[in-house]
Amino acid sequence: MNDQIHGDEHGELGDAEYAEFMELAAQEGFEADEVEGALGEAGHGPLPVLAVVGRPNVGKSTLVNRIIGRREAVVEDRPGVTRDRVTYEAEWAGRRFKVVDTGGWEQDVLGIDASVAAQAEYAIDAADAVVFVVDATVGATDTDEAVVKLLRRAGKPVVLCANKVDGPSGEADAAMLWSLGLGEPMPVSALHGRGTGDMLDEVLKALPDAPAQRFGTAVGGPRRIALIGRPNVGKSSLLNKVAGEERVVVNELAGTTRDPVDELIELGGVTWKFVDTAGIRKRVHLQEGADYYASLRTAAAVEKAEVAVILIDASETISVQDQRIVTMAVEAGRAIVIAYNKWDTLDEERRYYLEREIETEFQQIAWAPRVNVSAQTGRHMEKLVPAIETALAGWETRVPTGRLNAFLGELVAAHPHPIRGGKQPRILFGTQAGTKPPRFVLFASGFIEAGYRRFVERRLREEFGFEGTPIHISVRVREKRGRKK
Repeated sequence: MNDQIHGDEHGELGDAEYAEFMELAAQEGFEADEVEGALGEAGHGPLPVLAVVGRPNVGKSTLVNRIIGRREAVVEDRPGVTRDRVTYEAEWAGRRFKVVDTGGWEQDVLGIDASVAAQAEYAIDAADAVVFVVDATVGATDTDEAVVKLLRRAGKPVVLCANKVDGPSGEADAAMLWSLGLGEPMPVSALHGRGTGDMLDEVLKALPDAPAQRFGTAVGGPRRIALIGRPNVGKSSLLNKVAGEERVVVNELAGTTRDPVDELIELGGVTWKFVDTAGIRKRVHLQEGADYYASLRTAAAVEKAEVAVILIDASETISVQDQRIVTMAVEAGRAIVIAYNKWDTLDEERRYYLEREIETEFQQIAWAPRVNVSAQTGRHMEKLVPAIETALAGWETRVPTGRLNAFLGELVAAHPHPIRGGKQPRILFGTQAGTKPPRFVLFASGFIEAGYRRFVERRLREEFGFEGTPIHISVRVREKRGRKK
């Protein structure tokens, strides 16, 4: 177990540092298994990704809510209502993983087959395993058969979920789905929870303990960059400009074709792998569907990348969609660069108001490097690579435990936690459990408020940099134990 916690894979604690840290923990009254559990939770790498796919209205969002244990995915008894957020974190039998909900589709626009195939393809691309949901009361349809072909081509592990089996009488319907050739159908009622535990046990067998390494094909391989942003902010233009040629064709219909996703491009004497998320334009009658596809495709690209370059149209007011995309990248734990496009079109008044918008709307990512560019003219493109390198450096930074605890000691002495209920909780010690992004575990004598955690994060950034990267801070409170006689 110790090797998993302080192994070399993510630059965590070395053996000597780990031994010193455990001794410190023992002095403060923490049990070894308690400390190891906290380090294990905080020190994990990227979580495995599970995609939930299937044709419309088979209960995918209901199943996702059942898996994550709360009602977050939008559920209505009609197709096409899933919007915006598509990735959630879940846990089963002590193992954590991400769930990608592909509930959205474009009704009566491209035809069911094309819609389901497009959304499934994006999600499967980013997934380590797939739950394929089929309505057992209806049986296998032509659309289901089309998704099966996609799954076979992708070669990812698949768990077949026969949904809407509300009792023993429905299990005969589920058994009919053996005909799909995907192995045993798991009879489930997502609505009532029946059979979901057995299905999740199968999911854990299909998911890798640690996800496949996606950051380049070999040591020293190209770093992966996701170019993300809402539709029509200029992602294709930017990629074509940095490539020096027309690499990406933007299709007018959302989701009907796959552009080449990975582009090897040389910038600043270095080869980078760009994961392009362009290729979606909004027509008025496609607006909802295009927004959904943008979210799904963005989530898939971010899961495969190390750095998210978020493109913002500087000529327009920062939108809610821009903020959601930023939140998606932050929650995914990727290094982040913000690129304000169409900068050359701004007059003095717009620049003034944009700066005010950035201060208020993007306050939570004030740490992200910023470049003002023009994808059309190529203005300031040379600043993109240094910003990406800065963000990657912050993303991979690790603070030695001794230095971190010296910093924490000074911080707590100068700025103690506010007294609450007559008690003053105190940070006793901490360590950085992992990198990519930096993940810290702080051990405390009592509950540490969110405001104080934000203060600690701000001071960590002031002291150690961490430019261009989110920071994850978890706090483990010392358990109360009876005094030993």
